[in-house]
Amino acid sequence: MSLNEMIFGDFEQEMANTRKCLERVPNDKWDWKIHDKSNTIGWVARHLAEIPDWAESILKDDEFDINPPDKPAPTPADVSTTEAALALFDKNVAAAKAALADVSEEELTKPWSLLAGGQALFTMPKHAVFRTWVINHSVHHRAILTVYFRVNDISVPALYGPSGDEEA
Repeated sequence: MSLNEMIFGDFEQEMANTRKCLERVPNDKWDWKIHDKSNTIGWVARHLAEIPDWAESILKDDEFDINPPDKPAPTPADVSTTEAALALFDKNVAAAKAALADVSEEELTKPWSLLAGGQALFTMPKHAVFRTWVINHSVHHRAILTVYFRVNDISVPALYGPSGDEEA
């Protein structure tokens, strides 16, 4: 199995599970948060919708600057409903799948850097960045969302097996 096939399989499974969670975000809880230091359900949903968009940059470019010295920093998408989050998520997942389908094994082993103001925060092989910052990062925020669901009595989907609310 090639590196590309391995990453693609993981991506498919995790994005399907992420979509199951995003579908359950209630619009009337968009601004709810569990603690003053925590993000809102809506912030988490928007972030989950945006994460797959990072795939294209990782696979096609060699770096990304979160605070470029010569232009404005990227801004979060204007998403304020579950429907808008799902539309953005679906668009970003489709673009990520297309980028994965086109990337070579050689390209996946090349270094990629995250920059802030032109300074490297880290450099890793593209396949490791994709796994960590697209797949694992999605799982991390999806887990936060399921905790928010549980304390708000929103049904938690079965993801890797049964949940307290659903069979697998």
